Amino acid sequence: MTKDIKWAIDQAHSEITFKVRHLMIAHSKGSFKTFDANIYTAGKDFETAEIDLWIDPTSIITGDAKRDTHLKGSDFFDVENHKQITFKSSTIGKSDVSGNHELWGELTIKGITKPVKLDVQFGGILNDPWGHEKAGFTVTGTIKRSDWGLVWNATIEAGGVMVSEEVTISCDIELINVNQKELAMELEPSTTKKVGF
Repeated sequence: MTKDIKWAIDQAHSEITFKVRHLMIAHSKGSFKTFDANIYTAGKDFETAEIDLWIDPTSIITGDAKRDTHLKGSDFFDVENHKQITFKSSTIGKSDVSGNHELWGELTIKGITKPVKLDVQFGGILNDPWGHEKAGFTVTGTIKRSDWGLVWNATIEAGGVMVSEEVTISCDIELINVNQKELAMELEPSTTKKVGF
């Protein structure tokens, strides 16, 4: 099946976030600010999508500079030796009655590749006010960080550990039809300027 449409992430309207349980009583949250993907579909059928996503682990932000430095170090993402986190899709399941899909693929962190299953809610396709075709998705899932060698922890006096094993991933992704955008740029007069948010 020919993948004839290329989609790119609209950086201004997308985010990749995560949270872990801290001290077993609350959650610590963070996000990655630098990421991108090549996504191809047959027509506008996202069940045919091929996804190749990369994330820059040095762009992690948790709201605490010391914690960010720790996360970039060898206890966690080891950014000096591992420059990217990547995800490559393998299968996208059919929609259930609620419009949810299962997305299977391979997640690589610190050079370790493991299969993962994510849940995808398709928000729809429409044109924005400037004529750009957009598609929206919410992607969620839970992984065990130790599967990728992220094993650092500390015990607490009351028992248990400081950081949970499970990491909850939540992504809001807005895609733009690159084919349609490039065609629009070819047809658009060079003096026309468009702004928006």
